[in-house]
Amino acid sequence: MNTALREQPIFVAGHRGMVGSAIVRRMQGLGYADIVTASHSELDLTSQAAVQQFFRSRRIGAVVLAAAKVGGIHANNTYPADFIYENLMIEANVINSAHESGVQHLLFLGSSCIYPRLAPQPMREDALLTGTLESTNEPYAIAKIAGIKLCESYNRQFGRDYRSVMPTNLYGPGDNFHPENSHVIPALLRRFHEATLTKANEVVIWGSGTPLREFLHVDDMAAASVHVLELDEATYQANTQPMLSHINVGAGVDCSIRELAETIARVTGFEGRLVFDASKPDGTPRKLMDVSRLKALGWQASVALEDGLRESYSWFVQHEQDARR
Repeated sequence: MNTALREQPIFVAGHRGMVGSAIVRRMQGLGYADIVTASHSELDLTSQAAVQQFFRSRRIGAVVLAAAKVGGIHANNTYPADFIYENLMIEANVINSAHESGVQHLLFLGSSCIYPRLAPQPMREDALLTGTLESTNEPYAIAKIAGIKLCESYNRQFGRDYRSVMPTNLYGPGDNFHPENSHVIPALLRRFHEATLTKANEVVIWGSGTPLREFLHVDDMAAASVHVLELDEATYQANTQPMLSHINVGAGVDCSIRELAETIARVTGFEGRLVFDASKPDGTPRKLMDVSRLKALGWQASVALEDGLRESYSWFVQHEQDARR
């Protein structure tokens, strides 16, 4: 393991997001000596000039690129231009500026949506670019694929050590609980919470309830990210390929949206009926990651789904109460 990185200045882009903040917590727990951060008001990552100046004005030893514009099906369908443009700009600016500043080590965080809509399950890394993407988030997926290929291209042309990890659906403290623009777990936690408070008789859930999804707690994602970042170069290269270098990060198990909703009902104490609105889009029928590559590299998930949901719900309730004060 390359634990020497813990003594270098590490720029965590997106440190206020759910994943970025979890990575910062993980690094702090491991004794990282110099974690560099910048809020959006301090640094607009979509501005090439601003990002170049940021890197020139600081001594950066490594980068974790966790910054991204993210959202659920509704947000991706409503703002496709925003999703592809902003994510492409963030990736291109940070990766190129890191290279120009002599940064040798970088970790790029992508998404499981890079894989074809009907990819064989569980999805292996070599399923990339073998079929048609899910239409509801294709622009976002294209941007994330471009990020992987940016990293690989700088590695091949300049000998950089830029790595990519592709997480499954993430959840946990710090998630976005917006009623329209959030992912499925925070959206359902909010909906069931509000239904419990109002003593509603039913909760309506988008889709048929049959799609299968895999969920990973953000603290597990943070642990996996630092693990991959710290792998020595020989070990990383022995388990990847120059043009197939990304690593899946997941729990290795999935559940149906119906099962997820039933678990969230238990967690929130909701006792009414679950109604599934099949007129709404389901998205990809199944998304389960093959995590055998990551397991071979010495890491696997540890947070059980119901335990993680209870922690997320507690965080949400606490922050809702704080917001009202």
